[in-house]
Amino acid sequence: MTESSPRARMRAPERRALITAAALESFAVKGYEGTSLGDIAKAAGVSRTVMYDHFPSKRVLLLAVLHEENAKLVEFVASRITASGSARERMRGTVDAYFSFAESRPKSRRVLFDLVIEDDPEISTVRQGIRDARLRAVAAMLASDMREIGVDPAEPAVEAMVEFIISGLDGVSRWWERKPQTPRQSLVEGVMWLLWTGLEPRS
Repeated sequence: MTESSPRARMRAPERRALITAAALESFAVKGYEGTSLGDIAKAAGVSRTVMYDHFPSKRVLLLAVLHEENAKLVEFVASRITASGSARERMRGTVDAYFSFAESRPKSRRVLFDLVIEDDPEISTVRQGIRDARLRAVAAMLASDMREIGVDPAEPAVEAMVEFIISGLDGVSRWWERKPQTPRQSLVEGVMWLLWTGLEPRS
């Protein structure tokens, strides 16, 4: 590749984006252990030298992908949670947003929730930190809705409720990958029927 080629003229952020996109694809399809930096460099169209300039190890690259994809998920869902309407309408928007994310970015969902990493305490610790931060972010977004249905957002159980919602939605998303013929709106209606029964205002 010559210095005058389009890829050589790319700026560092553009090359980094190519690398993380290729890494996301490989981690989602091959898993962490089945992915090599050489494969990612080839898929991204960059040299190993350029790869190591951005990411000195596969672990560092995975952590970057996890942080980026988690930020995209939170931003995607947040835009629905903060929309106008009643608490029920916002919750419906949240449920639909998660399923929309899973539908449009299935590889992101797999890497965030399904990727198996064995015997790496550092990655496990970081992944748990990302998950905890996601829970706190979503709990904060839902605070006004919690108050509307009579729940104090400061209650310790609120994070547990958010964990239940996120884990439940992801479980349905995994089922949906096996049953892709199911319309997204059918999933939204089914989840809301169950979820909102448990979120009726307290008497």
